[in-house]
Amino acid sequence: MNIAIFGLGYVGSVSAACLAAAGHRVVGVDLDPNKLSLLRSGRAPVSEPGLDALLGRMIGEGRVSVTDDATAAVRASDLSLVCVATPSRANGSLDTTYLERVMAQIGEALAGQDAYHVVAVRSTVLPGVVEGHLVPILRQASGRRVPEDIGVCVNPEFLREGSALADFEQPPFTIVGETHPRAGDVLTQVYGHLGAPVHRVRPDEASMVKYASNNYHAIKVAFANEIGAVCSQLGADGHEVMRIFCEDRDLNISSKYLRPGFGFGGSCLPKDLRALVYVAKDRDLHTPLLDSVIPSNDAHIKRVVDVVLERRKRKVALLGLSFKSGSDDLRESPFVRLAEALIGKGVPLRIFDPDVELDSVFGRNRVYVEEHLPHVAQLAAGSVDDATADAEVVVVCKRVTDVATLLRVTGGNRIVIDLVGIPELVGAVRPWASRDASLVQASRA
Repeated sequence: MNIAIFGLGYVGSVSAACLAAAGHRVVGVDLDPNKLSLLRSGRAPVSEPGLDALLGRMIGEGRVSVTDDATAAVRASDLSLVCVATPSRANGSLDTTYLERVMAQIGEALAGQDAYHVVAVRSTVLPGVVEGHLVPILRQASGRRVPEDIGVCVNPEFLREGSALADFEQPPFTIVGETHPRAGDVLTQVYGHLGAPVHRVRPDEASMVKYASNNYHAIKVAFANEIGAVCSQLGADGHEVMRIFCEDRDLNISSKYLRPGFGFGGSCLPKDLRALVYVAKDRDLHTPLLDSVIPSNDAHIKRVVDVVLERRKRKVALLGLSFKSGSDDLRESPFVRLAEALIGKGVPLRIFDPDVELDSVFGRNRVYVEEHLPHVAQLAAGSVDDATADAEVVVVCKRVTDVATLLRVTGGNRIVIDLVGIPELVGAVRPWASRDASLVQASRA
C-alpha cells in the first residue's frame, strides 16, 4: 500500500520504518528542513535503538521518501497516517493546532479527486475530537463526503521509547477506531503482517483505550511510590513488599477488578484503605492517590443514585444487597448504601438477594445493617418475582438468578439499570456505557 505519514517525530519515523519494512511504500511529510535533511541522508531524526539502521536501509532501498509537499504525498497515497504532536496547553487542555492544520492540508489535497482515501489519526486525541472537530475540517477543505468518499479512523500507538521497534512489531493488540467499516478494512490491511489481535471499535473507544492505558500506568507508578513512602515511614522495605505483591497474578497483576461496574465495599477494602490513609497522615505523610480512593468510590455510588433518580419512576426493585455474589456480608456494601440513599429520597423500594437470610445475619454484620437499613425486613422480598412485581425500575446489582428468569422479570416497560454488565439485558442502562451506543451500532451495521 502507498502510505503518507504526516509528522516525522518519534511515532512518525518509527511507523515509517516499520511499515516500509513490512512491504509498504511510505512517503513522510514534515515541514522541518532539518528532519528532512537527516532522513534523506539515511539517519533518524530521533534517538531510538535500531531505528537509524532500519530507516537508513528503507530509505536506501527507496521504500521511504520524505517531502514537505503535503498535496503530492496525499495524491500519491491510499492512506494518510497522521502522527503530529498534540501537546498540552497551560491549562491542561489538548492543543490540536497541528492536527487541524494537517487535516486541512489533506482535505485540500483531496479536493477534486475521485479516489477513495483513508485518513488515520495516530496522534493521541480525546474522545470527540476526531468526529466532532477534525472530520468537519476535512469535509470542508475537501468538499467531499465523509465517510463515503473519505474514510477516517483513529489508530492509537503504544510505542515506548527505547523499545519502539519491538513494540511496533509485537503489540498487545491493534486498535482500529472506524467511522465506517470500509475505512476500517483498509487500515486493517496495513497491519496484516502482525500477529496481534485487531479490535475494530468506534473512534471514541479507540481514543479512550490510549488514555486509559497511560493513566493507568501513571496510577501504577504513583501507587507504588506511595506504598513505598508509607513502608519507609513504618520501617518496612517497600521494594520487598511490592516484589511479593507482584507475584499475585490472580488479583494484583491481572484483569480482576478492571471492569466498570459499581463501587467496592465489604469488610476488608474500605477498612484497610482507611487504616493506611490514617497511618500516613499520622506520620505527616501526604498520599494524595490513596487519599482519593474512598472519595472516588463515594462519587461513583452517587452517580448511580443519580442515574436511578433521573428516571423519575417511583417504584424501584433492587436485585442484590450484600457486597458480592456468594456472600451475605452487608458491611459497607455499596448496595446497602444505594438502598439507603434511595430510601432517603423517598423512593419505594423492594429488595431481593438470595445470599442474604436476614434471620441468619449476626454480629457486626447485623449491627451494620440495623444502623443503615433498620427497616430492611419490610423491604425484603421472598423471591425475584415478588421484588419486581410492581417495579417501574429494576436495578441489577448482582447475578441473583438465571438469565432466563432475569429477562422475564425485567421485561415489559420496566427500566433496567444493569450494574453487572449482563450482555443479554439488551437496552439496559449501564452508567459506564455510551447513552447512544445502540444507535451507533445500528448505524454501523
